[in-house]
Amino acid sequence: MRSLHLEKKGLRGLAIAESFLPNSSNSIFSGIVMRRDFVIDDFVFGNATLGGDDATNNILKMYEKLDRPDVSYVLISGLIVSMYNIIDIKKLFDVLKIPIIGVSYHDSLGIEDALKHHFPNSYESKILEYKKLSKREKITLHTSHDIFVRREGCTLNDVKHLLNDLTIHGSVPEPLRVSQLLAKKLLEKGLSF
Repeated sequence: MRSLHLEKKGLRGLAIAESFLPNSSNSIFSGIVMRRDFVIDDFVFGNATLGGDDATNNILKMYEKLDRPDVSYVLISGLIVSMYNIIDIKKLFDVLKIPIIGVSYHDSLGIEDALKHHFPNSYESKILEYKKLSKREKITLHTSHDIFVRREGCTLNDVKHLLNDLTIHGSVPEPLRVSQLLAKKLLEKGLSF
């Protein structure tokens, strides 16, 4: 398992968040490259189909577009995005060979019933994708907020250390907070990618 090299002050990660309107066909993905000391180094944008199965491949395309071999990990706000477009973090790790961390902010009993409701003719494949995700693990941050993570290619201890370093206040790590703000603003401006 690769280390996150937490000793490096300039450790860079790609943080990805999304924004969408329920009546649109696509979401906007915003990605920022941020150093551990909160310096923003780059931006990249993409999208995903609401209810689709393209989020994982579109994140891979975003990473390729960046052409940044200095990115040491990928941090994603949620792994079930764009109205049940499920991100396969194992595939992301297998392709990129860097740690992948999915962050969510609320406990969940699962989404099987919602998948059956929204995809009555194709929910089996969605449930298979969902079951491929590792179990969520709870982390209590130094801010006293709980978050939940799924991870590939790194230890839970390293993830906790990294997210504590990246969270200034509340529960949202700063790279994800900035990425979410950017995605929301792009959506408000009517931009698409």
